[in-house]
Amino acid sequence: MKLSPRLAIFAATALVFPALAHAHPGHEGHELTWDFGAGLVHPLSGLDHLLAMVAVGLWAAQLGGRARWQVPAAFVGVMALGSAIGRTGVAVPGLEQGIAASVLVLGLLVATATRLPVAAGMALAGGFAVFHGVAHGAEMPAAGGLGYGSGFVTATALLHAAGVGLGLLAGRVSTRATRLAGWGVAAAGAMMLAV
Repeated sequence: MKLSPRLAIFAATALVFPALAHAHPGHEGHELTWDFGAGLVHPLSGLDHLLAMVAVGLWAAQLGGRARWQVPAAFVGVMALGSAIGRTGVAVPGLEQGIAASVLVLGLLVATATRLPVAAGMALAGGFAVFHGVAHGAEMPAAGGLGYGSGFVTATALLHAAGVGLGLLAGRVSTRATRLAGWGVAAAGAMMLAV
């Protein structure tokens, strides 16, 4: 099955559109809720998280084999632990820079189709997941955390799955499409670091 360019553009737009349509819970003009639905939408509302999650999936697809599920699973698991740390109020130095660096590095890994052993890929993804998890946990209030946390963990896993799916589809057409997407993600990460 060949992936048409129109289908690829539609899939990419479908992934990015929610980030444009939603805002973080609690921002002006939005009702403050901390339930599963708010947690599910939250990762789609920040370009940094959206790009990093899809890049994890794209890179896992490039690595192939068990890495397709183990690298994203490592990210999700460590992110959930990082969230628990963030809820305690522990400050992590360079949190925003760590998140931006994750976007840059994950983009570069995809762009260069870097091959690592599965365990190393899991460790690298898990290292970046700490920053994302702590940031999510710090944003949660004391009340409503479990539902909200379950939502953002689910959304993160779905974004990883979308990245894996897009990576597999693009790989059937041309590995160049995935690598170009990686360069785009890396460029966005570089801009985030520069700000």
